[in-house]
Amino acid sequence: MNQKQARVLAVVLVVHVIVLRFTWRDLSRRSDAAVRGPKRLWRLASALNTTGSVAYWLFGRRRPVAVSGSEAAVD
Repeated sequence: MNQKQARVLAVVLVVHVIVLRFTWRDLSRRSDAAVRGPKRLWRLASALNTTGSVAYWLFGRRRPVAVSGSEAAVD
């Protein structure tokens, strides 16, 4: 591996660790009901590669329930 490849690998590794840390922090703060599927599975998937973290952010998190228009209006 030449020096340029080593630098690229180091940058990719740093990005993976940063994204992994954000993913695990979000998982630890969310209730089980706010996550689609088992948290343990999402931790494993995100640890294996960055695609697992991206999948969690796109598909693994349940969106908060929106408040209906009549309840949201404050007069």
